[in-house]
Amino acid sequence: MKTTEVAVIGGGPAGLSAAATAARFGCEVTLVDDNNRLGGQLIKQTHKFFGEKSHFCGIRGMDIARILGEEVSQLPVRLCPGTSVVGLYPGNILALADDREFTRLEFDALIVAAGAAENTLPFPGNDLPGVYGAGAVQTLMNVYGIRPGRRVLMVGSGNIGIIVSYQLLQAGIEVAAVVEALPRVGGYHVHAAKLIRLGVPVLTSHTVLRAHGTESVTGATICRVNRRFRPVAGTERRLKVDTICIAVGLTPLSEVLAQAGCRMLYVPELGGHVAWHDDEMRTSIESIFLAGDIAGIEEASTAMLEGRVAGAAAAIALRGESPRPRALIE
Repeated sequence: MKTTEVAVIGGGPAGLSAAATAARFGCEVTLVDDNNRLGGQLIKQTHKFFGEKSHFCGIRGMDIARILGEEVSQLPVRLCPGTSVVGLYPGNILALADDREFTRLEFDALIVAAGAAENTLPFPGNDLPGVYGAGAVQTLMNVYGIRPGRRVLMVGSGNIGIIVSYQLLQAGIEVAAVVEALPRVGGYHVHAAKLIRLGVPVLTSHTVLRAHGTESVTGATICRVNRRFRPVAGTERRLKVDTICIAVGLTPLSEVLAQAGCRMLYVPELGGHVAWHDDEMRTSIESIFLAGDIAGIEEASTAMLEGRVAGAAAAIALRGESPRPRALIE
């Protein structure tokens, strides 16, 4: 059985930041991620970040992933890509699995930065080939260079839906419309304005009613919805599309925390079931911390900040107060 002082689950912005910070405090760190390439959602993000310069303002997500990865590779962090966490057991033991074997990892402190999963919508035909989550569309285009289709209906106008719509246009793919069930656009106006200037219809108080096709998507019916999100009769409209992209939010992947016995809360504003945590990202279990979307759906810049806080708090809990904690975190 392998041992480590700090185990980090998740190699996205929160996990990489947590691992780097804990390592700078002198801790032995092991980072586990089920993807073969570290960076999480950052590796598929071609847009530039907003905010302060210290938070990677003006840098593309995929470049931030590279910067964080290089930073961690220069620190004493044991990396375990392509490895899944399949269980958390008494005695601070993680069960891990890769494509060759099952192993156990004993830890003193655990930072869970497992991220979130995409939500979907129930509608007739939502299991047809050609219906994707926005993350899958980003992966196809920005990681593998594959066009998901030729004419797309985007469902959801949050930042993800708006940004992915713009990336589709950049790839030469037509966006037939963006539909949003709420009476207003959910994402930043600066992103939505780009689509509107390019002639993409952004239809609020609308949703997808059904997908058409037998072997794959050949069309979609959209309609207006009322204040209770019920379809308004007589407003149906059929669009000719070969792809439907669903961007209706994320749900924190908090199963490991629930299995560990952490105090769980249901907070719709944070995306669903999340573990309670204090200002240092510590859960109700002394040795378990969390960071990133698993603590509540936020931007990647927030995930990186939470990762630094969790990494510092875990290290201080094990090693004691550092003479220069703020400098190490920043």
